[in-house]
Amino acid sequence: MAQNKKPEKPKLVVGILVDQMRQEYFYKYQDRYTEGGFKRLMKEGFMMKNAHYNYIPTYTGPGHASVYTGATPATHGIIANNWYVRNLGRMIYCAEDSTVNAVGGTAENGKISPRNMYSTTISDELRFASNKRSKVVGIAIKDRGASLPAGHLGDAYWFDSKTGEFMTSTYYHETLPKWVADFNKKGLPKKYLSKKWETLFPVKTYTQSISDNNDFEGPFIGMETTSFPHDLPALMENNDGYGLISTTPFGNSLTLDMAYAAIEGEKLGKRGETDLLAVSFSSPDYIGHRFGPTSVEVEDNYLRLDRDLEKFFNYLDKEYGKDGYLIFLTADHAVADIVDYMLSENVPAGNFNTRYILTQMRGFSNINYGEGNWILNFSNEQVFINHELAKEKGLEVEKIQRELAEFLLRFNGIKEVYTATDMRRMEYLNGKKHLLQMGYNHKASGDLLLILEPAWLSSSYRGTTHGTGYTYDTHVPIVFMGWKVPSGESSRYVTITDIAPTLSMMLNIRLPNGATGQPILEVLQ
Repeated sequence: MAQNKKPEKPKLVVGILVDQMRQEYFYKYQDRYTEGGFKRLMKEGFMMKNAHYNYIPTYTGPGHASVYTGATPATHGIIANNWYVRNLGRMIYCAEDSTVNAVGGTAENGKISPRNMYSTTISDELRFASNKRSKVVGIAIKDRGASLPAGHLGDAYWFDSKTGEFMTSTYYHETLPKWVADFNKKGLPKKYLSKKWETLFPVKTYTQSISDNNDFEGPFIGMETTSFPHDLPALMENNDGYGLISTTPFGNSLTLDMAYAAIEGEKLGKRGETDLLAVSFSSPDYIGHRFGPTSVEVEDNYLRLDRDLEKFFNYLDKEYGKDGYLIFLTADHAVADIVDYMLSENVPAGNFNTRYILTQMRGFSNINYGEGNWILNFSNEQVFINHELAKEKGLEVEKIQRELAEFLLRFNGIKEVYTATDMRRMEYLNGKKHLLQMGYNHKASGDLLLILEPAWLSSSYRGTTHGTGYTYDTHVPIVFMGWKVPSGESSRYVTITDIAPTLSMMLNIRLPNGATGQPILEVLQ
């Protein structure tokens, strides 16, 4: 019996975030999934079928931070991908850091670190628990998808669209590790982009998607239609060069190529300590934004990602044994349907014209409070009022908040408006206002927080987006597989912030210092 005893700790923890994955994708395309990819996760792993994001806004930066910190933006401080900072009078990027420089890649893509994230991650706590003998590596095409999961103590590598190479910053290293430089020399992006993106199966068999050529999706620049095949060599020049790979399934393949190189280059899980590899697949998000969740492109992406995952899991089996590694898979958010597609199907929906609303707010403010730059910024469905101007004119900011909130409710598409004063004074325990509060940061968030009607989006381009507190954006997979994980599933409501506490309990390490989630007991049994 002793020979069958599972090891006391996993050799490797692999965190997989699929950027813009709905829970339904596990089932929608499963007829053509392999047995060893998504189906294996469902069969051998434990699936929480009713997992949700528990805050607004559901964006990539906050999503990655929340999964790994076990906290919401109210605590960890990553309140959006980009947000307005009053003291600076400008927008900042969630992973920007002016104090560091590029290592590899191009200079403008290298000022990246996790310093804007104010709490520790599960990856940090793993490092602390082993007196930093454990290694942590974050890999993604998007820099925020690599740097935030890697935490403050790990290493992060992201894709540079200009050079077609993976890079890092001086926050992590002064020079590229040899294994990264060797990987870049292979020139894999060029190889992937040297062929057409054709469907894995005959396009007419993609019955889970709407017609391949339609008026709802966004074609690549230089193309009049969205039809397959996509001639990648011909598209490169007008579509961000090597960056084009991000909007193809080959971006997922490239990300895993880099993951294999990291495992071997850093000898992850082979040194007697539990190591952590954080892999974020950015391509599904780029594809989903452009083509939408009903597209042949999204269906083909998941069929191909499934096969990539099968190869990856088989590799992990070989390297560590089935009981030697622990995987969790989730997403940083899901996605809304394309507005015009919903309207064509007689579903209420709408495009929210942010510029028009901003003009109306400025006009209202000038009439009621006197001439001046009253609205400093309107972004992420949040309004920033000019506090200095209000003080100068002897007006209470709270009064302006209330009156502007009432004014905004006149417009189509706006369902609810809450003030910063509401967020600070009240404790909301449920509903959309609770989700807003979990995303509200006292120092960084705006004066007014808007909630749009269901299926209304702040976008005017073809394709779609995400960011709301509705289930189409919040409902994502959470599945664990491998070391000590029972097989099964549950429909109990859990939140994304429960992942990190679950890992803490499994690994017998500290909770991340800002964690608010609770362990998922079904996975621990």
